[in-house]
Amino acid sequence: MDIDYGTLYAFAISSTILAISPGPDNIYVLTQSIVHGKKYGLAVVAGLMTGCFFHTTLVAFGVSAIIKQSDTLFFAIKLFGALYVLYLAYKVLKSDHRLQLSETSTQKKSLGQLYKQGLLMNVLNPKVSIFFLAFFPGFLFSQTLTNVVQFYILGLLFVITGVMVFGSIAIAAGTISNYLKRNMKAGYFLKWLQIVVFVGISIVILFSDR
Repeated sequence: MDIDYGTLYAFAISSTILAISPGPDNIYVLTQSIVHGKKYGLAVVAGLMTGCFFHTTLVAFGVSAIIKQSDTLFFAIKLFGALYVLYLAYKVLKSDHRLQLSETSTQKKSLGQLYKQGLLMNVLNPKVSIFFLAFFPGFLFSQTLTNVVQFYILGLLFVITGVMVFGSIAIAAGTISNYLKRNMKAGYFLKWLQIVVFVGISIVILFSDR
């Protein structure tokens, strides 16, 4: 089977770094874990990752059809993807590096409620589909597998790395949050790490072949 494992490794590493970088999802996992406990944070993680499969399906069937139709359309998707990821890098650049965590900012909820909330946060966020649309085409890794299969494999890898990172955050929430609140340099490091990753991804997307 014709598989470029180097591309898969690069995708897994990029996905892991993106999951580590500060954002609304991992901050939400962190706060829920701090306030309610580890298993509640893991419930949020389960909901968020379930939502990723929904967006993977949308992107897999929609984008794979477009890719088959026209080299011009594929280049347009790549260009859109590269520009969108650069826009994300710009937003991170303009954002505050400090992570604001409040133990009084959330209310007690059941495991089911937190799972549903994580799921809805992901499913109802069109930016996730847009990001997958921008991110996945640059990491197609096989000339023999269909694009749909490749998108689902990439989606599965994205979910696995997300579960590993977000799950670790939920389990180690107290330690991580206390460190980040005490250490200003951690915020700076994570901010610039995210910018570098976004810029690198935009380059990969723009210069990738179908």
